[in-house]
Amino acid sequence: MEKGSTLDVSQDTVSTLPAPTAGPDRPSAELLALDRVRVAFEKLVAVRDVSFTLRGGSLLGLIGPNGAGKTTLLRAIASLQPISSGTISVLGERIHPGHEEAARMIGFTPDVPPLYDRLTVKQFLHFIAAGYGLTAEDTGPAIGFWLEKVWLTDKANQKIKGLSRGMKQRLGIARTLLPNPQIILLDEPAAGLDPAGRAQFRKLLSDLRDQGKTLIVSSHILSDMEEYCTHIAIMSHGSIVQFGTVQQISAGVDDGRCTYTIVLAEPVTGIAQLLEELPEVSDVNAERLQVTLRYSHDRARAAQLLAMLVQRGVPVAGFSANAAGLEEAYLRTGIRQVD
Repeated sequence: MEKGSTLDVSQDTVSTLPAPTAGPDRPSAELLALDRVRVAFEKLVAVRDVSFTLRGGSLLGLIGPNGAGKTTLLRAIASLQPISSGTISVLGERIHPGHEEAARMIGFTPDVPPLYDRLTVKQFLHFIAAGYGLTAEDTGPAIGFWLEKVWLTDKANQKIKGLSRGMKQRLGIARTLLPNPQIILLDEPAAGLDPAGRAQFRKLLSDLRDQGKTLIVSSHILSDMEEYCTHIAIMSHGSIVQFGTVQQISAGVDDGRCTYTIVLAEPVTGIAQLLEELPEVSDVNAERLQVTLRYSHDRARAAQLLAMLVQRGVPVAGFSANAAGLEEAYLRTGIRQVD
């Protein structure tokens, strides 16, 4: 990965960026509102009566399995997908496909950004800037700014077809941020990023959030989302089954149970079936040397479970209760697969 500077999205860096509209000491405006939004393709309902509002400085994380409706919802908010019923409003004004002001207010990066392989990175961003009507005076500094923030400065004159998948993902994000939208929609933006890139990307999202922008990010990297999100929406079959702050979703409803991780010293044939036969054990997920399951979070009961495993000859090398978090909250919903 190329070296990049600290991701400090500050007003002093380039004139095209506005002063923050929200922050710790600033009131935030309601930027985005969805009211009973439905998207249907004949008999298939992809998004089912979704409603929520987000203020400036909010960063909503969308999580859910394949086919849950996350991408369709993002496309609807971006005015790329017509909705069947309901309303989507930006700053109180209802938007729709072809809405020119919405196109300027909302930026969307799909999981595979559309790029022009024969252009260089800088040529592509100049093309995008011209499409949004940025002045020549503002375009150069803005392109330089965002290339630095997505760690592509030294690739400015390289043709896009020669970039790695991760670089193309970052260029797609720069393309989205170039016209300085107030609402930013990112579909699997961390795809292809290595751990160092993910850390820098988390910092970028946090800086944009702190500027007072509204962001919605779809991702399956739940540990990252705990760090930068303010709100979480869990989707299944087109509906939002849980919505709240990260703290609210992570805390959830205490049913007296939690998830345990068991590390095995060696593989055990039929370990899943063995565990499922134990009293009160549920949601067993067995891999080669690691097993997760749901069981009482009472310490004495946990000790009894461990003793039962040892008595049955299971080579337990590690046994621990998972701390409350988004992954635990997701497991509590009963939705088994994340993208």
